[in-house]
Amino acid sequence: MATIDKKGMVHGTAGSVIYREYRGKNIIQGKAKAFKQTEKTIRSATEFGLSSSAAAVIRTAFEPAYFFKDGTAAYRSTQLVYRSILNNVSGEKGKRDLHDGDLSLINGMDFNANSKLHEVLQMSRSVSKSSNGQVSVTLGPLNTKTGIKRPKNQSGAYMKYRIRLMLVAFNFREEYYENLGFQDLDLEGYQNFEGQVVTFIEKVPEDCLALVSMSLMLYSTVSQTNESVLLNSKEFSPCAIIGTFQSEKPSGYPFKEVNYQSSSYPGREEKIKEMFYKGNLLMLGLSCRIDKQANKSNKKIKPKMIISDFSLRKKISFKQE
Repeated sequence: MATIDKKGMVHGTAGSVIYREYRGKNIIQGKAKAFKQTEKTIRSATEFGLSSSAAAVIRTAFEPAYFFKDGTAAYRSTQLVYRSILNNVSGEKGKRDLHDGDLSLINGMDFNANSKLHEVLQMSRSVSKSSNGQVSVTLGPLNTKTGIKRPKNQSGAYMKYRIRLMLVAFNFREEYYENLGFQDLDLEGYQNFEGQVVTFIEKVPEDCLALVSMSLMLYSTVSQTNESVLLNSKEFSPCAIIGTFQSEKPSGYPFKEVNYQSSSYPGREEKIKEMFYKGNLLMLGLSCRIDKQANKSNKKIKPKMIISDFSLRKKISFKQE
């Protein structure tokens, strides 16, 4: 039943329509309809949930690089991870993860769509990995006066720039990630940068996939104290994935719930971090969810049995008296 309050706003339900108030406006929406789940939809839901969890891990790992993400970063990153996994046509749907995916679809992912990296920083770059697992980034020349698109009303003559490169390794099957380091390039005012090759010292483990980010930070200087103040905000905080490398020898899929212990990685305890990833649990429970739905579908309603006892019926004679 729908009612009207003193402000003239409608609340409640009327038939298949729901009325509610949001920020002084009446919102009208239809009731959610139940739909029949099939094995196909269960597998798709599993894969999308896995993608959402993996994307959240990636965003968390790169927080020291992007600082401020925009409001749709979660949606965009989940979609890109989902497409990456879908692009693997050989794996079984619902039982595959990002280690099976096409990581090239994640390359170029912006954490902040309000200031896309390729639009803000006019600087060429290429990323490579050597046979021993070391990642290098080749940076092209840059003129800070013309090659950087700064926020409005911000003069670049007295501004400091920091270009940050960050490398993170992920092992989703053992549920940990490792920050393999970051490299900062500092520039100031209007100057020409000739280019440089930056190589990370830490090597990417063979069982991990690796992602490289590039971000730009702007600083103003307080003349009295010579301190630097970060100018990045939700409106301006360019950062994107610029390099991806698939795991060379990925770990096997877990057969039970992963019990992460940092002590299992001697010498790396302080570097690696547990990822709160739900993808493995979703894959482990897939068969059970499919079987449960199949059992529901196989249940049939027993028809009512109508028994006629002809012996009790009265005989009628058509013979004339």
